Amino acid sequence: SRLHIHALLCETVVPLEDPIITETTSTLQEWGVLWKQLYVKHKVDLFHKLRHVMNELIDLRRQLIQGHLAQDQTREIKRHITVRLDWGNEHLGLDLVPRKEFEMVDPDQISISELHKLGDSTRQRHGDGCRVPVSHHLFINLKSFTYNSISEDADVFFSLYDTREAKQISEKFMVKLNKNGGPKNPEKVDRLCALFTDLSSKDLKRDLYIVAHVIRTGRMLLNDSKKGPPHVQYRRPYGCAVLAMSDVFHTITDLKEEKDFVLKVYTCNNENEWHQIQENIIRKSNTKYSAPSTNYGFIFSLQLLGGELEQIRRENQAVFNRVLVFTRKLGFPEVILPGDTRNDLYLTLERGEFERGGKSVQKNIEVTLFVLYADGDTLKDCISLGSGEPSSSEYRSFVLYHNNGPRWSEMVKLPIPIDRFRGSHLRFEFRHCSTKDKGEKKLFGFAFTPLMREDGTTLSDESHELYVYKCDETATFSNQGLYLSLPCCKEDFNSCPNLPANLPFQRSPKETFWVSTILCSTKLTQNVDLLALLNWKAHPDRVLDILGRLRQISGEEIVKFLRDVLDTLFCLLDDNTDKYGPLVFQSLVFIINLLRDSRFYHFRPVMDSYIQNHFAGALAYKELIRCLKWYMDRSAEVIRQDHIQEAMRALEYLFKFIVQSRILYARATCGMEEEQFRASVQELFQSIRFVLSLDGRSSENLVFTQAALLNSFPDIFDELLQMFTVQEVAEYVRGTLGSMPSTVDIGQSMDVVKLQSIARTVESRLFFFPESRSILLPVVLHHIHLHLRQQRELLICSGILTSIFSIIKTSSMESSVQEEVEMMVESLLDVLLQTLLSIMSKTHSVETARGQRCPQCTAEITVSFLSRRASFPRRLSRFTVSNAGEYVSCLLSLLRQMTELHFHHLLNNFHSKEELKEFLLKIFCVFRNLMKLTIFPRDWSVMRLLTSHIIVVTTQFLSPALHKNFSEADFDFKVWNSFFSLTVLYINQPSLQLEALGPAKRKKVLDKHGDMRVTMAYELFSMWQKLGDNKPHFIPGMMGPFLGVTLVPQIEVRNIMIPIFHDMMDWEQRKNGNFKQVEAELMDKLDSMVSDGKGDDNHRELFSLLTQLFGPYPSLLEKIEQETWRETGISFVTSVTRLVERLLDYRDCMKGDEMENKKIGGSVNLMNFYKSEVNKEDMYIRYIHKLCDLHLQAEDFTEAAFTLLLYWELLQWEDRPLRDFLHYPCQSEWQRKENLSRKILHYFNKGKCWEYGISLCRELAFQYETLYDYQSLSWIRKMEAAYYDNIIEQQRIEPEFFRMGFYGRKFPFFLRNKEFVCRGYDYERLEDFQQRMLGEFPQAIAMQHPNQPDDTILQSDAQYLQIYAVTPVSDISDVPQLERVPERIKSFYRINNVSRFHYDRPFHKGPKDRENEFRSLWIERTTLILSRPLPGISRWAEVERREVMEVSPLENAIYVVENKTQELRTLISQYQHRQHHGNINPLSMCLNGVIDAAVNGGIARYQEVRVAAFFDKDYISSHPEDAERITHLKDLMQEQVHILGVGLAVHEKLVHPEMRPLHKKLVDQFHMMRTGLHHVSSERGGAAAGGAGGAGGSRCGDARDVVRLKSAFLVLQPSPSSSSLSSIRSNSSQIINSAPSSARGE
Repeated sequence: SRLHIHALLCETVVPLEDPIITETTSTLQEWGVLWKQLYVKHKVDLFHKLRHVMNELIDLRRQLIQGHLAQDQTREIKRHITVRLDWGNEHLGLDLVPRKEFEMVDPDQISISELHKLGDSTRQRHGDGCRVPVSHHLFINLKSFTYNSISEDADVFFSLYDTREAKQISEKFMVKLNKNGGPKNPEKVDRLCALFTDLSSKDLKRDLYIVAHVIRTGRMLLNDSKKGPPHVQYRRPYGCAVLAMSDVFHTITDLKEEKDFVLKVYTCNNENEWHQIQENIIRKSNTKYSAPSTNYGFIFSLQLLGGELEQIRRENQAVFNRVLVFTRKLGFPEVILPGDTRNDLYLTLERGEFERGGKSVQKNIEVTLFVLYADGDTLKDCISLGSGEPSSSEYRSFVLYHNNGPRWSEMVKLPIPIDRFRGSHLRFEFRHCSTKDKGEKKLFGFAFTPLMREDGTTLSDESHELYVYKCDETATFSNQGLYLSLPCCKEDFNSCPNLPANLPFQRSPKETFWVSTILCSTKLTQNVDLLALLNWKAHPDRVLDILGRLRQISGEEIVKFLRDVLDTLFCLLDDNTDKYGPLVFQSLVFIINLLRDSRFYHFRPVMDSYIQNHFAGALAYKELIRCLKWYMDRSAEVIRQDHIQEAMRALEYLFKFIVQSRILYARATCGMEEEQFRASVQELFQSIRFVLSLDGRSSENLVFTQAALLNSFPDIFDELLQMFTVQEVAEYVRGTLGSMPSTVDIGQSMDVVKLQSIARTVESRLFFFPESRSILLPVVLHHIHLHLRQQRELLICSGILTSIFSIIKTSSMESSVQEEVEMMVESLLDVLLQTLLSIMSKTHSVETARGQRCPQCTAEITVSFLSRRASFPRRLSRFTVSNAGEYVSCLLSLLRQMTELHFHHLLNNFHSKEELKEFLLKIFCVFRNLMKLTIFPRDWSVMRLLTSHIIVVTTQFLSPALHKNFSEADFDFKVWNSFFSLTVLYINQPSLQLEALGPAKRKKVLDKHGDMRVTMAYELFSMWQKLGDNKPHFIPGMMGPFLGVTLVPQIEVRNIMIPIFHDMMDWEQRKNGNFKQVEAELMDKLDSMVSDGKGDDNHRELFSLLTQLFGPYPSLLEKIEQETWRETGISFVTSVTRLVERLLDYRDCMKGDEMENKKIGGSVNLMNFYKSEVNKEDMYIRYIHKLCDLHLQAEDFTEAAFTLLLYWELLQWEDRPLRDFLHYPCQSEWQRKENLSRKILHYFNKGKCWEYGISLCRELAFQYETLYDYQSLSWIRKMEAAYYDNIIEQQRIEPEFFRMGFYGRKFPFFLRNKEFVCRGYDYERLEDFQQRMLGEFPQAIAMQHPNQPDDTILQSDAQYLQIYAVTPVSDISDVPQLERVPERIKSFYRINNVSRFHYDRPFHKGPKDRENEFRSLWIERTTLILSRPLPGISRWAEVERREVMEVSPLENAIYVVENKTQELRTLISQYQHRQHHGNINPLSMCLNGVIDAAVNGGIARYQEVRVAAFFDKDYISSHPEDAERITHLKDLMQEQVHILGVGLAVHEKLVHPEMRPLHKKLVDQFHMMRTGLHHVSSERGGAAAGGAGGAGGSRCGDARDVVRLKSAFLVLQPSPSSSSLSSIRSNSSQIINSAPSSARGE
């Protein structure tokens, strides 16, 4: 039992179900997961479409599983399934599935070239799925007809009408309706459906209309009951409706879509115009018809169906389940099928001209039609008014009221049986319909016409004018012979000149009747010559004449009687070969070529069936061979060769007749005359070779003859194989192909025909036999080799090679295949490589522009291409890289077929090492370009994996030859470098990165091919080890490429590469004593990889891989630890690791959706690293310009100028030439620095930092003056002057500054646990800045206090953001102190070139004074010192260190008063210079705040608290060290009073009359404040004199002021503009709210 269980476990399960069912099941499972993801990703449109397709697939799969389908139905369902599978895979980004006969193919079982062909056909099949099929059918479903004035029965006739040709193109669909508008037959309710069939694409392009004629049945006049008795019914015209098919096509956007339409029915104003009412409606001749009073009319639906009728029947069961009426097209469809049997005669009553007959009014004429047989009986049911209703035995026309010249234009169909057609005739009876009481219909005449003429032809398709004979109701037609002997028309009269005088019926000479006919019959003909040919024995003397006119007979007529015509021709040949032979041959050629027409192509099987089953010309082969040879032999002589060319085109069927005739003869004579037959065939082939060997360049007609012969030649192989052995036929073919002139000696068009003939030879059954291939393959390869060498007709050559490889792969088990592969390797491998290099060189410029080509590949391709350029000057122009896939697949097919023995022979057959070197360079270059160019689409993973597999296997075969021939003394750097470049590209190609694949697909690839990256990595390592002492040639050049290999996320590949890195460092250390070159190369590669990989979601893996590579253990460090150069190695690894950290942060920041500040920060960080740590000037300059571009995008022009200054400082005013770099051309260093200077000046000007530009202007002016360049000097001096003007005249907004702290490990490396000061934008306040920063870091948590964070926050895996405002602390020496210096100049220096900022935090020092808390309320002032001043190369600057100091309450009071005084001075200065343009509100508010408010450092508040605080005698006596500060405060107060006085004076000049009361109030309070200040000054003097003795008087303050003192002094703690979150203007003060409780008075 254990063995049994083991056997079951090891059993291979082969599913019995159809493979396409299995594929559908697995695909639906895969789609199910992706379908749900579409919903999550909000791809709603694709979500619903995919659901619809999945439901369709489930239904189709169910039908296939049930198995109750015919073979063609199964095939059709499979086609639908594959179309949907391919559609879904494409839209979901899944792999393309190559198919053959709707089933997936096994790539191992077919050649790669055939796989490529199948893949292309799969794409084309999917693309063609939306094309409209050739055959079209229009489905119409009449839903209702709403009457508004008819109360009688009606007949509605629907037809298709071509308005350009003014004719009907289809039969009529007839609907009988009752007086209520419903079907007359109750069984047809909801079943009034018709299908207009066989509409071609050409028909749909016509100007088509659906026309509906309404004929009522009832009284003569609709509204006049007196006209005729009610029991007499007349068919009378009522109305017409039209619908343009262009409107239908515009509305129905998709095949099979059913849409409803409403048609108005228009009535005719004049019945004389009834025959063209549809034209009048279409042309909108409004006077000739009347529109209905409402929009009601026909309501019907239309649906356009495409395909064959049987297919439509299967796909649209719901449509065909109804009572569907087929309404055919008039005439035959575009393609005539042999089984299509029709015998319809369409008769149209055109018009008549009748006499009035002595009546005062014109007649009401009704025509009655009968179809009668020769015996006089009426044929039953042979008249059809339209499809949808049964046929009848008679037809009554509609009646036109009072009209002697009626025009009916009414068509009826006469489906007369074929056996009754001969001898039958039509009789038309004319009656006048009286409208008197009796309502009589009086017969007054008749006309007739036979259906078939005496010569056996039917009525011609034209209009016929018939004679009208007089008669009355007493006339009898029982003996039709009485009138049939009379002439029916003018032509008939002319053929019967001797008519008797006493005729039974007299013709009315003034009355005529016109009808027209159209015959659509597969059994009857209207052609006299055809009938004469078929009945040749009746007139043998006319045979030659009839054969001569056979070409004039319509093709439709000939194919209808194909078998009879062929029998007749061969009967003539047997009757008299010498007399009729040439003409019979010409006629046979004409008929054969007729079947080449697309209309009659379907009759070829009829011809084949005739040859196999009915042909009996046993002797015909002799005459056919003789005539054919005679034609060929004359091709060199005659000028007009049309008849020869026709014979060449008919070669296939001529040989079929020849071979079948010989078989019949041999069967009848037991093989007699075999030698004569072979000899005649041999002579015939000599003639064929003769024709092909002629030089056709001087005769265009001869070229056409040769082309026709070559086109038909491959078609005769199968016929020859019936009579000769495979080898004999192959020899015939080889001799024929070999007789053609060389490629050089024939024109391009003939060259194409020759190759097409070879292509069809390769695709023929003959080529599948190994014994024939051994004969034919050399000559085929010879022709291909010549064409590839000259780069001619590459597309056709690739098709030939594809066929060859397909056959060889199918026959790969046969021993002869190895010899054939050897033959192809010798003939094709080198020229295939050269062809591919030529094709790839065409895309050199495009790919270089995209940056996708390595310089080495470009150089090798260019050199190889130019070396052979003379041999293919122009022929490559039509062949682009999009076609290169065919040649790539051919090359891969050949390499796949090659065994170790083939490679051994190939490599040993080179005559010199130079030839071997050239071959290796070519094949390595081709392989590299296969991986760099997009030869195969990304969704074609099968082809890409096969390509990779063949490349690695081929490389393994070639690498020993590389080592053997180009190592040690014979070392060749170029070949080895080409090999290493190939391996690097191979391992890095995207299609091999298995980590990006899903688990199922990854397992499938590993099971099939393994991890091919590892295989190639081992090959790389092996060849590196074999380099020996030649390794330094690749150091450090290969360091970057090898690093790219190491970064592949595959552990085994990384472990293979680590020893190579160690080896490189070791060799560099031995050679130079360091590895500076290795380090530089490595850093360049890392930087370029980051630049190329922007936006890569997996970029973090890069860091982890490098960490594994460079540290810690086990890694490269482990090997370095054991070396003597351990310290420098570890330093190298550390430096690289630090670079990687910054590069990854840079790539993070440069993502498209990141904010500008983050991008700028990352760029600054990386730029500083290149400058300070690794000293790579070129990379430093590169990032300077990247940073400048970021500033320009953000419109930070000042920062952009400072950034460019970094490069400017690196340049000297020298004439040293500089190479082109970035966007700079080749120029001298002086010129580059000058250009940079001008650009920097432009940016400083746009940033309004003219002070910085002035120094640069002076620098440039000095240079211009030194060179006596007075023109430039004048220009720069004018610019400097303009800058001075701008400083004086233009207003500049003072920005605010904000301190930011970034805490937590989630921030980028350059921000993590660091603090910065940022220069805000114009008008940007704290709240705006906070929102902007939280927007840039949406994951960050805002900290609500200013305290320094602890280690818990610093090391957390989160982001904490701390923001508050800071105040710039300008270097006093930089600010002009002269009183006459304008305030706007001073203000610039206060906020620019600042590297120190501070912010304040209040706290109580010591115990809080309960009586006056301001005595103990101190300020903690933190000063931030930046690493560089602001503004600079960024709006941000990192805090280098911080200083903390404590400020006493008195010192802070001095600081606050100073600030307020400065603010007043600045604002007053602006109004003195009229910069606020009349808006005095800011000045009013500021003055009011100082004079009248308890805030903003006003003197009034200090006067209130002077007793309790600084001016209190107790305070002065207890703090003698503050005496000088108290004096300073008093001086500041006096200065502020003086400034206030100036401000009030300015305010008085500018104040609006309505604001005068406010101004008066301010002036009064100012006088009170000034008086109080004088009192304070006096007290201070006394207190100072009295010293401590005056302390007793210090308690004179009013106790009521305590609360107000407390409130006022709170304001004096911090600077009003110094703390963001504690600022007075910020309602949500974070610092005060988060201050210690002691600071809040608690």
